[in-house]
Order: sequence, then C-alpha cells, then structure tokens
Amino acid sequence: MNLPELDQIDELRAHLRSWSERNPRFWQTDQENLEDQATSLAHQLGQEGFMAYVAPRSYGGARDTVQARDLCVIREELAQFGALADVMFGVQALATQPIILAGTEEQKAKYLPSLARAENIGAFALTEPDAGSDAGAISLRANKVRGGYRLTGTKKLISNAGVAQVYVVFASTDFSAKAKGISAFIVETDSAGFSVREKTRLLSPHPIGVLQFEDCFVSQDGLLGAEGNGLKIALQTLDILRCTVGASAVGFARRALAEAIAYSRNRQ
Repeated sequence: MNLPELDQIDELRAHLRSWSERNPRFWQTDQENLEDQATSLAHQLGQEGFMAYVAPRSYGGARDTVQARDLCVIREELAQFGALADVMFGVQALATQPIILAGTEEQKAKYLPSLARAENIGAFALTEPDAGSDAGAISLRANKVRGGYRLTGTKKLISNAGVAQVYVVFASTDFSAKAKGISAFIVETDSAGFSVREKTRLLSPHPIGVLQFEDCFVSQDGLLGAEGNGLKIALQTLDILRCTVGASAVGFARRALAEAIAYSRNRQ
C-alpha cells in the first residue's frame, strides 16, 4: 500500500467521523417511522459520497475498483454511531457486488450509477424459510417462458424489503441440479407478481421482511450471469463482504467501550 492510498483512507475516516458527529438526528431509530428513516439515511449517505464506494468509478463509484478495505472503514465508522446506517450501507454493497461480478455492460450501466448515488436502494435476496446457511436448498422457482422467466416462491429475512427498488434474487432454474441449478436475477420493485408480504420487527431495527413471488415475470435481460451460476455469484459476493461484518463489529465494540467508560465515570 502506498502513502497516497493511506492518506485517502485517513481522509475517508475523518470525513465519516465529522459527518456522523454533525448529524446526530440519524442515530435514533423509531420503529414506527423506520422505513422513512432508512430511506432518508441511505440518500444522505449517497449525497455525501459514501455510497460511491460500492461501485467502480466507471459506473459512478469512488475508485477504479471496489475495495474491501474502503467498505471496512466505512462500516466500522458508521457502526459507532448507528446500526441502521451500517446496515443501509452494507446491504447496498451486497446488492451492487453481484452486478459488478456478473452483470452485462447494459445491466451495469442501468443499475450501478443510481445505486452508487443511493437514488435507488438495493437488496440481496438469498435466504428462504427452508434455505438459510444451506443456500443450495433454495426452492424459489424460475421457470423459463417466452422472453424470460416466471418466478414463484418466497424469500425470508431480506434486508431492505419494502424500501429497495432493485432486488438481486436467487432462484432455481433447474431444480434437479440442486445447487448447480441456481441462477441470479435482477427484479425491480414494480414487477408484476412481486410483493413484500410481511415486515419483521427487530430489537435493533432495520427494514427486513418476507418477499413473495407469484408468477413474477422477469425478462431475459434480468438474468444476471449465466443460468446455473447464481450460487457462485452469491458466494463470491459474500466472500467480499464477510470481512466488512468484522469491521462493523469493531465499530459496535468501540462504541460499547466508550459508553461503558462514560457510565463508569458518572455512576453513583
């Protein structure tokens, strides 16, 4: 790593901390207004240029390529101030990475710039009622039809459900092939047959819920990568983002330590 890169990281961290300290209104979440708060926060992260780190410069991003180090720094700093900010940034990165990895030039040009500016919010729809850690057990079906696919099934515990406009969805195009039959799709929120069936309340709230696909049509242009490559795309995305979860945990721990020290100095 050369010195200019170190300087840029220090500047990014300082900018994040300064912005976070100047905007205390973002750090108190309200379950009743959660979706509005989450959307507003995502847009603010876009306006400040932080979301730009989830996409390459050629598609409106901050650097030539997305770097896990940047994502780690941003999540660590955001987590110190509020879990909702950390989630909104982290899920945006989860949504853009599959498009970066497997998208066509047309798909990248269509989706990445608006996601990098947070004009649109993204989601990563992998988990199902019976497919959590075992992603190969996905049962959402994508049946080939003229001009595209028909998706039928359910996704569960999907972050940004109800606030996202762009969903990266993993479904089986060949059920007999099991994990090797999983494909990835880009589904827009206004697609016929797509709905958010249920919102899930959490102790540390962020938008999350159940997605329902009822004969939901996705055109051929919505297929992300080749048929059967969906699980590979998902796992490559998770490989890149896993280290950022650790960085986020460091941010939460730093805040917990600061709160504990402040309490110990003032308790009676």
